[in-house]
Amino acid sequence: MQEGSTLARHTKASGRRAFTAPPNPNGTRRSHRAECDRKPVSGRVAAVVVAAGALATGVGATGGLGSGETQFLPLGASADLTAALAHSAAPRQAEIQTVHAVDPGLEAAKLMRSEGLLAKQHVDEAIKYASDDYTARQAELKRQKDAEDAEKARVAEEQARIAAEEAAKRPKVVKPAEGTFTSGFGGRWGTTHYGVDIANPIGTPILSVMDGVVVEAGPASGFGLWVRVRHNDGTITIYGHVNETLVSAGQQVHAGQQIATMGNRGQSTGPHLHFEVWINGSQKINPVGWLGERGISL
Repeated sequence: MQEGSTLARHTKASGRRAFTAPPNPNGTRRSHRAECDRKPVSGRVAAVVVAAGALATGVGATGGLGSGETQFLPLGASADLTAALAHSAAPRQAEIQTVHAVDPGLEAAKLMRSEGLLAKQHVDEAIKYASDDYTARQAELKRQKDAEDAEKARVAEEQARIAAEEAAKRPKVVKPAEGTFTSGFGGRWGTTHYGVDIANPIGTPILSVMDGVVVEAGPASGFGLWVRVRHNDGTITIYGHVNETLVSAGQQVHAGQQIATMGNRGQSTGPHLHFEVWINGSQKINPVGWLGERGISL
């Protein structure tokens, strides 16, 4: 009791808890004390403790310390310390380390190449877009031009059709002017009168008797002003003493188109139209018979 009381007082004074084991049959007392506030052993320290416990155990078993001495059960015999010993004793493999070596020049070259490829891609896309836009624009312009050409052709065809219809409706031969027949073809006042006269007030319209081309329009000796028209068969018709010409040389005219106005210019005794017909461009014939053959009477 004294020993236990001393241990209890020591335990109470130090604030630690102690546990005692029951006495052995041989009268000796073995005890283990575990203190809760002691830090656990680990690593190489645990290995040393385990090794020391194993040595103490072996000595007690062989009696190296005497058969009557107390045998020790070491604290290092626990499973945790054995595992720690095995871990510390196991051979360690060499650790693999990854080293990143950075070459600024190479990295810059890679970056520039990447930027170059990206820029080239943008340029290619821009070129393709511009090319597609140009192709589409050219196609649209061609479509518009084809439409305009087709419209022009349609208009020209329509105009030709209308002109043909109007030509078909127009008479082939017309009377050169309205008025009074005052003088015929033949001898007159001791000379030859190579045409016919139709009298009417100044400004009366004078018409081309057939389709043709104007040979001359302007001043003429004895007539003051005249107009000459060559027709498709080669015949030339003369319109003299006109007051005003309304066409010019080289102009196409059709039957019934006004080419001048009646006047009193040149060697004239009053306002009238002097009309002549020249066969083959020079042979002067009686206009009355020539007009009569074509259904026109004066």
